[in-house]
Amino acid sequence: MKLIKVAAGTLNQTPLAWEQNQKNIIDCIKEADSQDISLLCLPELCITGYGCEDAFYSWDLVEQAKESLLEIVQHTAGMIVSVGLPIRFNNKVYNTACLVANKKILGFVCKQHLPNYGVFYEDRWFHRWQAGVRDEIEIDEFKYPIGDLVFELDGVRIGFEICEDAWVANRPGRAMFDRGVDIILNPSASPFSFSKFVTRERFVIDGSRSFACSYIYTNLLGNESGRLIFDGDAMIASDGNLLVSSPRFGYGDFYVTSAVIDVEMPKVNHSQVKSPITQGNWKVQSLFDFPKIKPIAPQFPELEKFERGGFLKEEEFARAVSLALFDYLRKSRSQGFTVSLSGGADSCACVALCGLMIRLADESIGLDAFKKKLAYINKIQDCTTVEEIAEKMIHSIYQGTENSSTDTYESAEGLAKNIGATFYNVNINGLVETYKDLIEKQIGRDLTWENDDLPLQNIQARVRAPSVWLLTNLHNHLLLATSNRSEVAVGYCTMDGDTAGSINPIAGIDKFWLKKWLVWLETIGCDVKGKHIKIEGLNKVNSLQPTAELRPLDKKQTDEKDLMPYEVLNAIEGVAIRDKKPPLECLLFMEAQYEGRFDQQTLAGWVERFFRLWSRNQWKRERYAPSFHLDSYNLDPRGWCRFPILSGGFEKELADMREYIEKGDRKKSRGRIGF
Repeated sequence: MKLIKVAAGTLNQTPLAWEQNQKNIIDCIKEADSQDISLLCLPELCITGYGCEDAFYSWDLVEQAKESLLEIVQHTAGMIVSVGLPIRFNNKVYNTACLVANKKILGFVCKQHLPNYGVFYEDRWFHRWQAGVRDEIEIDEFKYPIGDLVFELDGVRIGFEICEDAWVANRPGRAMFDRGVDIILNPSASPFSFSKFVTRERFVIDGSRSFACSYIYTNLLGNESGRLIFDGDAMIASDGNLLVSSPRFGYGDFYVTSAVIDVEMPKVNHSQVKSPITQGNWKVQSLFDFPKIKPIAPQFPELEKFERGGFLKEEEFARAVSLALFDYLRKSRSQGFTVSLSGGADSCACVALCGLMIRLADESIGLDAFKKKLAYINKIQDCTTVEEIAEKMIHSIYQGTENSSTDTYESAEGLAKNIGATFYNVNINGLVETYKDLIEKQIGRDLTWENDDLPLQNIQARVRAPSVWLLTNLHNHLLLATSNRSEVAVGYCTMDGDTAGSINPIAGIDKFWLKKWLVWLETIGCDVKGKHIKIEGLNKVNSLQPTAELRPLDKKQTDEKDLMPYEVLNAIEGVAIRDKKPPLECLLFMEAQYEGRFDQQTLAGWVERFFRLWSRNQWKRERYAPSFHLDSYNLDPRGWCRFPILSGGFEKELADMREYIEKGDRKKSRGRIGF
């Protein structure tokens, strides 16, 4: 029996923050050492940060990373540690994991499979290493092996799958199985998306079973560089059994998740599987003695309740965005958040998320640690309650006109009061009339709702921006934009109005689901150790129909009357943008999905409206404030979804759809998509 205490370390890093990143790594190593950990796996590119973008081309970046590595090595006495960093070899940059044992560098394993889809762009900066190839690299006059390596220490063989390596069909673990690897380390930088942890868990467990080994997986944590959120997922499995799983969405700088593995147990299964003998000598041997460990009772993972409950998406959205806002706040050294709080679902969701951020941070690390991580915000240091901190850090302003209702005012005020946020109320009707009068005098006529509907709506939204920016700047806050994903898709927003902001926390989530989430947050809330964190001040907004309130009240304006039902809009977006289907095929899918609820002509009108609005509003999507990546796809042109600003607007494709409707040639058209 050979027992080893191993661990996965999750880190909240920041691109190019050399001193803080190095400190987090060293502190994590020290914590692992205090727990008598023998083998510690740290995340992918944790020295530099994952999101360095084109800075990875910089010669100096790689040199700085090597300097940090050499300092980190000095803190690994009596331990084996895997650290991620970029390495330049033959004038090419590789994404590598460096294995260090007892203050000695053993070698660099290079990533073989680079993601280049969705939000990933690794092929732009890094080169792929060929499987089975090994070479040598010189660093400070010492030569080290580099490439596709297996390490042997005290009779234990250690191999690597670096993040994407484990997501592909021909994953390196298969070759490591043939080389008799006992432990596979997977240092990752795998961004959060809904339910993605389930997929990770599956390939970790399956990898440990299929390759007859112990498998250690770790990930980054928090909002590292602005858009991507990392959930701090870490797992250890052995021979098909999950031994331990980390808590996710923590507010600490690092976490250590440990387990004791028996490296001999999987070998029994390994010996029973017949496989060909492979050629190649890419094993690195080094002296290291694992300490003796007494047998322990069987280990079972302690899973967080919310991960196995019925509201997984609601919980993940709340926790991911709250953590992302916290990291964005502290890494930008801002003093708090300001929101133009209209009393509608979108702005209320943003304010609620800010309030939730403080409450979840309190549950995760406590208010004292929360204030310490925000030590530069002097005004909160004497606060002793969540509500006191909220008053200092969350500012909201209701800017009404003659078209605003009592309902939305009560909604805004009630929510702000419930979470403790500072609430301002100003009437901007005079400003709107001033702008209107200025233009009327210049053009020589009155502006009317019959002739000038859109300009009269937009000026109200735009007038709100300067005052909320002024309030934001007075307190050195971040201004949160409040456009949701459904509005992003069709451009249902006013540029330089409701789109004004430094960051948009809800641009990645659709309006139909967001409304359901607000009801959940009011009535059920986040499950934290059996205690439910709810925001009951959302009760008013949850009773209202979404409306921009930019037309006179007697017009009874609603969002869905202006556009279409949000449920249908989101369904069309999925088929048209995610699945890349033309208008006719979108219509056929909508007919199948909404049979008996909406007729063909109505659905066709909505499909046409969607494609026309999508095409003409790409310029808006190019200008939206940065948002968080929350799903397996999104509408951010700087991430997942690129589309030309100028295009043909699907004119021919829409004509094909209209022709199909006129001819009623259902059978032929359905055959095109396999109905």
